[in-house]
Amino acid sequence: MEIRRLCEAEAPRALALAQQVFFEFVAQDYSAKGQETFLSFVTDANAPRSLRFYGAFEGEALAGMLAMRGNGHISLFFVERAYQRRGVGRALFREALRESPAEIITVHSSPYARPIYEKLGFTTICGEQLTDGIRYFPMKYVRKPADE
Repeated sequence: MEIRRLCEAEAPRALALAQQVFFEFVAQDYSAKGQETFLSFVTDANAPRSLRFYGAFEGEALAGMLAMRGNGHISLFFVERAYQRRGVGRALFREALRESPAEIITVHSSPYARPIYEKLGFTTICGEQLTDGIRYFPMKYVRKPADE
């Protein structure tokens, strides 16, 4: 499995994977408004410019993706069904963490992904929130000495 930062030209492929996995696993927990908000975000032509993308590749296949905003906020994090529970998400997170100088990494986790983030070491900051139809739990990861 190759984990690497993606160039801007590869961002549309990562966004397409995010959209596919979202509708397969997450969308049922969202209202039509929430699904529309998510779709608007991943189809926005400016998204590749405002995010730093990472990809996990098995040969030519894109197995997973993670996108960060700024130095410490995960905006998108999705792994293809066939590659889930195989360490792909953990490897993507470790690579993003390695490149980020932030002491605290944040995410607005969907209800579906919350247990996955907890396994990575994130803690919930407060209860469930709702913004533009998107249900999420604000979470944070505090960098540990072992992360260096």
